[in-house]
Amino acid sequence: MPPKAAKKSAPKKRPAKPAITNENRKPAKRQTAPDRVAHILRTLDEHYPDPECALTHSSPWELLVATILSAQCTDARVNMVTPALFAAFPTPKAMGEAPLEALEALIRTTGFFHNKAKSIQGAGRVITEKFSGQVPQTLNELITVPGAARKTASVVLGVCFGLAEGIVVDTHVYRLARRLGLAKSDSAPKVEQELMKIIPHSHWIKLSHQLIHHGRALCEARKPKCHQCPLETQCQAPDKTWHS
Repeated sequence: MPPKAAKKSAPKKRPAKPAITNENRKPAKRQTAPDRVAHILRTLDEHYPDPECALTHSSPWELLVATILSAQCTDARVNMVTPALFAAFPTPKAMGEAPLEALEALIRTTGFFHNKAKSIQGAGRVITEKFSGQVPQTLNELITVPGAARKTASVVLGVCFGLAEGIVVDTHVYRLARRLGLAKSDSAPKVEQELMKIIPHSHWIKLSHQLIHHGRALCEARKPKCHQCPLETQCQAPDKTWHS
């Protein structure tokens, strides 16, 4: 008789994996975790070690005027306009006494020139009469100058006096902060508050200039150059154009 076939042993059952619950789920790393923020800041320092303000100026007064003019306008356009403006009206007193029509003619191409002319004329008068012709060096004083809201005041205080009263959030900083997951808010003032909570005070001034330069060079609004970006591995933005 042929030998009986050996009985096949039943396969051993693998131990069931424990169910993933909220208690044992591995937490995802926060995008605002201190070590991630530090890595982003180090990378920006390596690629933009000495960022400078893109608005051409030779004094706090000139930067104040240029920053007022930069609202809803490119820095490049402002830099084309200000040489003739400052040649015609070089001091706060001269600009405060200038006819609105003359100011409007010189700044027309920056857009919203009616309101901007009133602002820089008013700024010249207030700085002449209230601050003896000198741009004030405190936020509370500077925001009393026509046209100098918090963002404008922070630009002047940071660039000219090295005073970090806040983080300047323009369109580039707003876009990059949200793309990098450093902020989630839908307005510039709220984004600034988020950034101020996670960015060391020593980086407040530098960060704005670094992100502005990075936004212009690589992280463009419509088609970011992700394949060239040194922060690509840190970025999970939904509109990325390339993934490593």
